[in-house]
Formats: sequence, structure tokens, C-alpha cells
Amino acid sequence: MEIKCIITDDEPTARAGLTEYVDKIDFLTLVGECEDAIQLNNMLKTVQPDLLFLDIEMPYMSGLQLLSSLRNPPKVIITSAYDRYAIDGYELDVVDYLLKPISFDRFLKAVNKVHNLIGQEQHVDDQKHIFVRTDKQLKKVVLNDILFIESMENYVLIHTAGSKEVVRMALKQLLDILPQKNFLQVHRSYIVNTHHVQGIDGNTLVIGQYKITVARNLRDRVFDILLSCR
Repeated sequence: MEIKCIITDDEPTARAGLTEYVDKIDFLTLVGECEDAIQLNNMLKTVQPDLLFLDIEMPYMSGLQLLSSLRNPPKVIITSAYDRYAIDGYELDVVDYLLKPISFDRFLKAVNKVHNLIGQEQHVDDQKHIFVRTDKQLKKVVLNDILFIESMENYVLIHTAGSKEVVRMALKQLLDILPQKNFLQVHRSYIVNTHHVQGIDGNTLVIGQYKITVARNLRDRVFDILLSCR
């Protein structure tokens, strides 16, 4: 598995050190280097990395400011000389936080963590079906058949083209086991299969005879993802 990465740091020596480390890891491929967050923002318009090595304190814009502005960021490992930003970083779901000077063994631990995470996600994405407990039995549900999923307090209702399955579990629990590239939470009560979205009508998504409301706070992210789907 190849993991494409970009290094962003305003210190040339820091970039050189990370580049040397990246060259030692077979599954890492360096696809870009940036001196600041502005350069990185521009690069991300044309390059799609799997991983960012991101410094925090840089001219014009901090790494965390840029990260918080990204709609669908890749995996991120923070590389910083300061530990005071650690909580802010983890709130933005960074994979790891490396303090400079960075030792190779600490770097290796961080990138192995990324490798494991991406591997797990790809495994889930390769799944063709899931099993859910309904009517006191485990039932096979083909992922491509799912239109959308609706939360009903302690249950979820899985809508497919031919059935409605009532399952006792939380919406978030189900979201965690579904392939992220196909299933998108658009409201606190709804997950949709993006393959079945037929249209956008104002603030709702059209899926067959159904219209699914998109939450106001998720609208920009949801529409960006749907419009970028190939």
C-alpha cells in the first residue's frame, strides 16, 4: 500500500529531516513540499495526498487554522516544537503529534499508525455487505442496496429498495462500520448512500420517493462531497 504525503514546514532543516525519514519508509511517497500553509492550500487544489506532515507556527496562517478550514482533510501528523497545541490538534482528529526534534523511532511509530488506519478503512470499503441484528436474528444487508438510514431513538431504520430493517443500535455505531466513501451523515437523524442520491432540491436530497433534510451545519460539507463524487 502506497501512502502519498506532503511535508509543510517553514524551516528548511525541518523539511530536510522529514524528507530523509520519508525516504527510509517503503510505503511512503513524498508528493510535495510546502514552506507555509498558503502554499499547501494551493497544492491541495491539484494534489490529493493521503497524509500531511504539518507544522503549526508558520507565517500568514497556522497549520491548525488551515486544517480547520479543510472540508475533507487527509490523515495528519502534526510536527511542532511546541506542545501547547496538542489538545487543539487532537480536537481536529490528527493521527499523531510529534515534538521537534523528532527521533526516527517516534516518526516510525506515527506513520505505522497511519498505515494501520488506512488499511482498516480500505478493508471496510472493500466489504460488500454487513450483518445486523433484527427480529432476534442476524440478517445480511447488501451495502449497495441501502438507500439511507434513519435514526429512531434507540433504533435505526435501514431503508433499502425492497425492505425496511429495524435494528437496535445507535446511528453513530452503524456509521462507524460503513464505508466512509459511500455513506455520509447529512443530519443527526440520517445517513445516506451517496450512490443513490438522485438530486438536490433546496436543502433536501432526493432519493427515489424520499426527500432527506440536510442539517444546516453540515450543508456546505455535504454538498461539497456530493458535487465532487465521480
